[in-house]
Amino acid sequence: MLSESEARVLKAISQGRSHPEDIALDLGLKVEAVRASADSLRELGHIQVLKSVDELFSLSEEGLHYAKEGLPERRLLQDVGAGKPISELKDPAIKIGLGWLKKKGWAVLQGGVLKPIGKAAKGKDEEILEALLQEHLKGSQLDEKAMAMLKSRGLVTSSKSKSWSYEITPHGRAALSGHEITFGTDIELVREMPPLTPDIIKNGVWEEKDEGLLLHYRGETYRPRSYDVTLLSERIYPGKKHPYQRLIQRMRDIMLEMGFTEIKGEIVQSSFWNFDALFQPQDHPAREMQDTFYLDSKAEIPSFQKVKEMHERGGDVGSTGWGGCWSPEVARQEVLRTHTTAMTIKYLADNPTPPVKAFAIDRVYRREAIDATHLPEFEQLEGVVMDRGVTFRHLLGVLKEFYSKMGFHEVRFRPSYYPYTEPSVDAEVNVEGLGWIELGGAGIFRREVTAPFGIEHPVLAWGQGVGRLAMLRLGLKDLRLLYQSDIGWLRETPLSRMVG
Repeated sequence: MLSESEARVLKAISQGRSHPEDIALDLGLKVEAVRASADSLRELGHIQVLKSVDELFSLSEEGLHYAKEGLPERRLLQDVGAGKPISELKDPAIKIGLGWLKKKGWAVLQGGVLKPIGKAAKGKDEEILEALLQEHLKGSQLDEKAMAMLKSRGLVTSSKSKSWSYEITPHGRAALSGHEITFGTDIELVREMPPLTPDIIKNGVWEEKDEGLLLHYRGETYRPRSYDVTLLSERIYPGKKHPYQRLIQRMRDIMLEMGFTEIKGEIVQSSFWNFDALFQPQDHPAREMQDTFYLDSKAEIPSFQKVKEMHERGGDVGSTGWGGCWSPEVARQEVLRTHTTAMTIKYLADNPTPPVKAFAIDRVYRREAIDATHLPEFEQLEGVVMDRGVTFRHLLGVLKEFYSKMGFHEVRFRPSYYPYTEPSVDAEVNVEGLGWIELGGAGIFRREVTAPFGIEHPVLAWGQGVGRLAMLRLGLKDLRLLYQSDIGWLRETPLSRMVG
């Protein structure tokens, strides 16, 4: 039994209509509906479906110009006439055709004079340009060698075009003539079943007939469409969060699960909070223009006397300080924050009483050359713990727990140096196939950092670039992919790669 649309499509094909667009126009159907009916007819053996892919060519912007004005080598040949010194060729638009002129054997350069050779007949490439000026053409209609030459010159563009055509089979003609078909003895037209409703489910009567299933409902007979669940279907790409944002959210969730409070801060910070509050000397190389984005503005800063004394003489914590003369004008200079530590030290200064467990995931800015592993702006994760009696071992335990939740179960630490922590370590994780990879630095804030703000208890601190961790979790070799709208990569990246 055939549905009404299948029977109509089969009849149209039997009358010589072979393309779905033509059949759809004749029958007043959508092209998609014709293709669906044709697929069913093919499964029944009533028709053959012939699919082909053609490459359609059209002119690029430059090719359009040359199709109208002539190729540079043709115009150059006309310009030199019987011969012309190469030094007199002034028009760069024509001069670029010199190489093609010699390659095509239309002219020769002798003693600095360009001379034509015989008669230069119109080439296949010129004929193609003229033809494409009128319409798009299929690759099968064009000279292959000339087409390759035009493509290499960037004068044509191409796109793929799929087409379908149908041919009725002897089995299909027999069906139309009333002979035996797959089930039933003749073509029996029944209506296609409407969308299921509660009333159809309640009052419809199902009947198995000739190995088919029919629905009798309100005096009409309907046949549900059969589906072959083994056939490949068109891929569907559901909406989902950007992999990088999903991973950042995962890191945020882990920190919240571990009892930390998220903090936020301004992108523009004073040098006081970005550098001076962290006991970074005012002549430190990290403050130079090649590392920091300085703004042409000044900021208000808090009472700085204790910070000034710590920098110049070491305050009363047994430090010698940096010596020299600390300048409040330098501290007022505004910058784009180079690390999220500018936010955490300010948060600690505003909350000097323990316990404090805070973290930040935010963007920072540095003057970096752009390459596969460096960008001038990137995300950084930073955390601090300040409480009575916390130790260096507590810091290592927190880091191991965080990395374990991120899917890295082998973690080790190496002694390191950072200007505002002591002792300091680098955290490394073991990645299969890559070995030990450094992910971030950690340590205990020096007393030169905490004492000027009345912080009396140890502060455990760590920070890391989120991008490097994202590259490991997402299997990337180029950091720039995280910030590009590559729809193919976004579609193909599975959700399972984004979580631990």
